Amino acid sequence: MKNTNRKILLADDEEGIRKILGISLEDMGYEVRTAGNGAEGFEIFKEYSPAIVLTDIKMPVMGGIELLQEIKKYHPDTEVIMITGHGDLDLAIQSLKHDATDFVTKPINDEVLEIALKRAEERISMRMKLREYTENLENLVEEKSRQVIEAEKMAAVGQTVAELSHAIKSIASGLKGGAFVLEKGMELDNKQYLTQGWEMLKGNMDKITKLSLDLLDYAKSARTDLRLCDPNVPLQEVGELMIHRAEQHSIRLDVSAAPDVEKIYMDEEALHRCLLNLTANAIEACMDENCKSKEKRVLLQSRKSGDGGVEYRVEDNGIGITPEIKEKIFRSFFTSKGNRGTGIGLMLTKKIVDEHQGDIRAESETGQGTAFIIRIPPGSRPAP
Repeated sequence: MKNTNRKILLADDEEGIRKILGISLEDMGYEVRTAGNGAEGFEIFKEYSPAIVLTDIKMPVMGGIELLQEIKKYHPDTEVIMITGHGDLDLAIQSLKHDATDFVTKPINDEVLEIALKRAEERISMRMKLREYTENLENLVEEKSRQVIEAEKMAAVGQTVAELSHAIKSIASGLKGGAFVLEKGMELDNKQYLTQGWEMLKGNMDKITKLSLDLLDYAKSARTDLRLCDPNVPLQEVGELMIHRAEQHSIRLDVSAAPDVEKIYMDEEALHRCLLNLTANAIEACMDENCKSKEKRVLLQSRKSGDGGVEYRVEDNGIGITPEIKEKIFRSFFTSKGNRGTGIGLMLTKKIVDEHQGDIRAESETGQGTAFIIRIPPGSRPAP
């Protein structure tokens, strides 16, 4: 299906480029409007509603990246192609992070421009097909849902699948972005692009591995391997395991194991995973660029609870958690880490705590830090 909107907005502060490029675009069958800067271009965009915008990165009044951001806020589906000089490659890469479709370098080669425009047209066409498919799928789901006997169970399954699909889609987008930069590196014989693209691919491959392992962990039997264990052992092991990572980022990691904690029936390996996940999150909270604490610290602590069990506390003075996010942190596949997270870590942690008949809660203040508290009851000897 071809895109029926043949309108293009061309924004460039050089009048010669606007004239020559405008003629080329009209020869390709596009209806062209031009602007001499980003601010003028955005006003024309709101009135003209083009499907594709072609903009120079460096312009007076409003630059190309700012124009890109404004367009994406106003109409996210618009395809934006950036025009850049050879000295602006970093800005071109930055524009891709803001969902630019592609970029072309000056002097503009007609064949390269046609390829970029074709990619934009394909994305528009694919989006239209996907929207049509989604609408049909929604109608089908609605029709079939009336026939489902176990509606509540199926709704829960459907929600989990949808959330997992979102996590996989995020990784796929990262892989696609890395492949795009890698292709650009090969096309332009640019080592910087090759390195950056490869790093993006490696990062998302690592994320796929982590997602797979986390899903396997989550899918394990609900029956825990309860044994009489010292609750301080997994706490101390996690502290020893994470101390080097904390030191690498100038974070003070303190471990305080209460001497009066008694042995309880627990799954030592599973609780080790819980504490390891929470500690890793705490260190990342301190590493965040928005963390304002001068002396960054993470505390791992245990104490004997009133019922004879154990209470673990993992505390940091990092960026904290907003009230809105705090309400969602234990939900299926929810993550506040953007492309770095899978949303399974805290799901798995809560699942393990629930299997021990315990409870977990978070205390946090934005900009001040976060504390996760896990309470595990003493349990009882498992049945033979």
